[in-house]
Amino acid sequence: MKFIETKLKGAFVVEIEKTEDSWGFFGRAWCKNEFEQKGLKTNICQINTSKTLKRGTIRGLHYQVEPHLETKLVRCIRGSIYDVIVDLRPSPLLICSG
Repeated sequence: MKFIETKLKGAFVVEIEKTEDSWGFFGRAWCKNEFEQKGLKTNICQINTSKTLKRGTIRGLHYQVEPHLETKLVRCIRGSIYDVIVDLRPSPLLICSG
């Protein structure tokens, strides 16, 4: 897995490193140890899946404070996604998107 740091502390773009052969490819989508090495909590309590039928649909803005912080892993398996993180911590405001 490849973790690409963003301008926002603690947020990464996580890419699957593919091993390709004549059948297709294989790549690890989750590794507890690699996530922990980046300081991300790895106690997975829930996994959700959604399908969006209409282009331009906006799904949820999630506000988190201690002790209810969660590590979020957002993945688009088909089409494209525009994911936005808004940092409301007291430090300078950064908005990361991609």
